[in-house]
Amino acid sequence: MKDVLRIATTGSVDDGKSTLIGRLLYETQSVPADKIDDALRAGKRRGFDTLDFSLLTDGLLAEREQGITIDVAHVFFQTSKRKFIVADTPGHEQYTRNMVTGASTSHVALILVDARNGSLLQTHRHFFISHILRLSAIIVCINKMDLVEYDETRFNAVVEELSSFARRLGFPPSNLFFIPLSATLGDNITTHSSGTPWYNGKPLLELLETLDVDSKRDSLPFRFQVQHVLRSKLPKFHDYRGYAGKISSGAISAGDIVTVLPSHTTTVVSGIDIVGKEVSSVRAGESVSIRLEKDLDVSRGDMLVKENDMPVLSRTFEARLCWLNEHPAQLSAAGGRYILQHGVRRVTAKIDAMKSVIHPSSLEKIDNAESLALNDIADVFLSTASELVYDPYEKNKSTGAFILIDEMSNNTVAVGFLK
Repeated sequence: MKDVLRIATTGSVDDGKSTLIGRLLYETQSVPADKIDDALRAGKRRGFDTLDFSLLTDGLLAEREQGITIDVAHVFFQTSKRKFIVADTPGHEQYTRNMVTGASTSHVALILVDARNGSLLQTHRHFFISHILRLSAIIVCINKMDLVEYDETRFNAVVEELSSFARRLGFPPSNLFFIPLSATLGDNITTHSSGTPWYNGKPLLELLETLDVDSKRDSLPFRFQVQHVLRSKLPKFHDYRGYAGKISSGAISAGDIVTVLPSHTTTVVSGIDIVGKEVSSVRAGESVSIRLEKDLDVSRGDMLVKENDMPVLSRTFEARLCWLNEHPAQLSAAGGRYILQHGVRRVTAKIDAMKSVIHPSSLEKIDNAESLALNDIADVFLSTASELVYDPYEKNKSTGAFILIDEMSNNTVAVGFLK
């Protein structure tokens, strides 16, 4: 069975994200012939004599009219070696929140840079967010090399600048790649380009096929947040009580001892069911129903863990926030209260203090900032009305992230990463 690589395309406006994804779809024969014909006709109406690959991915009418990506479009393709799910995310600063959404479930970021312009503030912001999200690899695609006559000096300048930025962030150099390409002409997409004889790396598609992005969720501590309590109305199963949800990380077997949090009660797993079929063991990513030996008070949002691998339980904590709302963040002193959603669990929360706001390009920290505006990245201190059960995001992505929701509008205002 082929594994699946999840990719987020990022970068600034007009760097060629949609064109690159359209080219990958085309080269892997993942686009129906009638859609290619439609794109050709649409391109001719816009004055293009050749296929505009961006029309294969820009789905909204407003996107086609403006030539930009607004929403997150998910597209699928595969080769003989791997399946791919691509989140074509917006480049405009106004839609950075959509980029965070698309990248949050990805393994790899493709950050596009226009070879004519080099890296911009939005390039650094997307690189920083990809690092915060702990993506396994970042591939910088230096696009439109044909428009600078395949100038190696231009390519090397971007490599040096973003390599230095990655070092300051602490991003592993072994997980950072640079490729000179032209999405429009197909240079270094599936085969090496004659225009870049100085480039010795892999073409983009070959690199994507061979990247090692094992999430290693199975080897992490067992974490299972209860989403629903199952009770049967059938007389045959009148005693059935199962706790349904998806295993966030680790593995569990019938007979294992587990602790229910936050109540700290301990019991034994008496059985595990998947779609009505009993199994002996399960692992991360599987949706299951777990039966317990004791009849305990277990509710939606409670977490099952193994007694020797305890997470953090606290009402106060530090987190890194990406602020996604036009209205600035409010400190608790100003009456600001939010709903913090951690998995399926919701608790009332407040921002007690802002430790620092971090500039996405210079990485300069402004200490004791008094406001947090749209697209700001900040380290903050929060407190919640009841205990949160979590792991630091750096150790376990599945239990270390949350979102903040405005109580009045019900809009998501921030995504957070627990420390």
